[in-house]
Amino acid sequence: MGNEQCPPRSPAAAAPPLPPPGQGSSSVGTVHQWVLCRLVAAWALLTCRPVSLYAASVLRIGYGLLYLAFLLREFPHRGEIWGPDSPWTPALAHQLFEQTGWNSVLALSDSPAYFEFCYATAVVTSVLFILGWRTRVMSVLFAVVVISFHARAIFMTDGGDNLMLLMAVYLAFTACGRRWSLDARRDRLQSARAGHAPEPVRGSCAQQLRDARTTLTTVVHNCALMVIAVQVCFLYGSAGLYKIQGSTWGGGTALHYALNLELFQPWPTLSHLVDRFPMVIAMAGYVTVLVQVAFPFVLFGRLKYPVLAVLLGMHLGIAVLMGLPLFSGAMIVADAVFLPDRFYTFLPRLWRRAARRTGRRRAAPDRATVPASVPAQGRPKAPVPEHGVVRGAG
Repeated sequence: MGNEQCPPRSPAAAAPPLPPPGQGSSSVGTVHQWVLCRLVAAWALLTCRPVSLYAASVLRIGYGLLYLAFLLREFPHRGEIWGPDSPWTPALAHQLFEQTGWNSVLALSDSPAYFEFCYATAVVTSVLFILGWRTRVMSVLFAVVVISFHARAIFMTDGGDNLMLLMAVYLAFTACGRRWSLDARRDRLQSARAGHAPEPVRGSCAQQLRDARTTLTTVVHNCALMVIAVQVCFLYGSAGLYKIQGSTWGGGTALHYALNLELFQPWPTLSHLVDRFPMVIAMAGYVTVLVQVAFPFVLFGRLKYPVLAVLLGMHLGIAVLMGLPLFSGAMIVADAVFLPDRFYTFLPRLWRRAARRTGRRRAAPDRATVPASVPAQGRPKAPVPEHGVVRGAG
């Protein structure tokens, strides 16, 4: 995927001019012009250039790493979960597929060799998807892998698996390989080799097809990112509204009961230690509900940054206290879609600045070699004359 840019437009073509005040223009005409301007601006935003390319790359790397870690973690138990040793046999899976409409490449054969080949293919696909090698093809293969493994053991999945499945499908429609990928590196090298060489002359038909392809790719990418953002908003909003209906969240005791569930106690001592502070637990529950309900309404202002920070802390707490790292990781990666590109471009500059400061500190001479304003302790040495005889000695 290249970095196609929208051709420059004249101001007159970009948006129709608003009627100047004081010329008797009606309010209806002014509203009509305002709506028309907004529609033109929205259409330009949708078709001119792909947005949030860094965020899409973060989603690609994040979900690829999560699924690769998931596959490697379940490597000793892969046969019992998805393979021929699973109690949920391929025959039972096919019966369920006829009712639900799901499908899986793992259910095509009972052969152990075939399953091992599919498992190795899933691991390799996840690695190449993370690296961004041939991202268009790898994104589709990654979605097929996630769908196949999800459908093969659908009764062993949770909310994190469901969210990762949706995001894998959405990412197949995005240009998630244009930043921080091997594809982007290859494009930079090709541009550097080409230098200032003139572009090949194309016919009008070929140029129109190229422009249409660029516009279609841009529109699909922007729509897919919009769907991802709306999906996350619905997830937080519905979760917050569902919590409001319960009496335990209103009474501030919901997290107390969650911390005392044996199924979600990876470290019981830590859970009991946190449970000793009921006031803190109640405040955390109220903040959780407030942030989740307000999340869809704070995305277009600076208030979203502290809200995202609170959500980050909430998911880290869920990962540690409840033992749900996959779910928390999927939610944290999904929140990255709301951070602008300037945030991700600022991070490398901040890293390089910190590296330079660290390098300067390491290159600085030791304090012993630097002349200090305070003289060294001890008796000063007597000066030695030119002929090597010390005056007063004898």
